[in-house]
Amino acid sequence: MTQHGTPLGPTPPMPLPTEKLQFAMPPMHDSVEEERRHRKERLAGALRIFGRLGFEDGVSGHITARDPEFTDCFWVNPFGMPFKHVTVSDLVLANSDGQVLDGRYHVNQAAFTVHSQVHAARPDVVAVAHCHSVHGRALSALGELLDPITQESCAFYEDHALYEAYTGVAVDADEGRRIAAALGSRKALVLRNHGLLTVGDSVDAAAWWFLSLERSSQVQLLARAAGRPVLIDHRAAVATREQLGGDLVAWINYQPMWQDISRSEPDLLS
Repeated sequence: MTQHGTPLGPTPPMPLPTEKLQFAMPPMHDSVEEERRHRKERLAGALRIFGRLGFEDGVSGHITARDPEFTDCFWVNPFGMPFKHVTVSDLVLANSDGQVLDGRYHVNQAAFTVHSQVHAARPDVVAVAHCHSVHGRALSALGELLDPITQESCAFYEDHALYEAYTGVAVDADEGRRIAAALGSRKALVLRNHGLLTVGDSVDAAAWWFLSLERSSQVQLLARAAGRPVLIDHRAAVATREQLGGDLVAWINYQPMWQDISRSEPDLLS
């Protein structure tokens, strides 16, 4: 009883020590084989997620993941296979010239024209994602970058670029090198009249940046169609990018999608 005669309620549980709470972080690997398997699993999962979201268009679109041992070779989706059907065992390993080293299928040569040059220019990059998504293509047709109009778009503030040339399907190494140069040290590129490209220090990060860039493109197009978007000021946009624009944050944001696809479609691991 309290001093006023009111019965005391039940005593609430004590807070749990934070070290007893689970929080996923990027795993450490004990061997190259284990790391290779992990990258391939995440690559197959990312492709299935992109397929669910309708990012593929015919045979266009690809995600590459650098092999942890043979660092100038890359795992990629098989040419002509639907993203939603890809399994780990379907993935193809190719060298920087697009020659198949491991696997049963061809690769998209246009993918390696661009991806191999981006990987060569950016040794820090593990994965590169490029697809012909609807809203990314729409933004690219305007020849514009994202404006800082939402928290999510601020993650790309002054950290994405526009490749202003379109010369048809990229089929030569010089074009790939020009695209890599336009990307520079940034995490994303808008390819004018073409689509979006993102990179990351993990498959998870590169995939998340593509998802977020596509959604941010959609929001910008919708906002402009409805009126005049209010820009976030430079200082706040930079501060938001510093909070949300790193690959670790991207990795963390991507984990619910990985958990969903790996639990609902476990055959992707076969």
